[in-house]
Amino acid sequence: MEKTEVRDPYAVIKHPLSTEKNIRLLESENKLVFEVALDATRPQIKKAVEELFKVKVLRLNTLVTAAGKKRAYVKLTAEFPAMDTATDLGLM
Repeated sequence: MEKTEVRDPYAVIKHPLSTEKNIRLLESENKLVFEVALDATRPQIKKAVEELFKVKVLRLNTLVTAAGKKRAYVKLTAEFPAMDTATDLGLM
């Protein structure tokens, strides 16, 4: 397995997404959704989220949209409510 290259967390995470669907995921499944760099790997995204928001990531899924943008669906552990992080980000 290759060693992941160290990247600036601000270069990996572009911005949070706050659509109606994403707010429902936030409330029901403890998930946050971010737009991320197209070339960012899952380990880089996980490390960036944990470092920037001081949370623990339980699971991470990525999706490349038809528009050519990459989204990361980040499920947080139970001891870190996504609602608190969203409030800190100004999404709520």
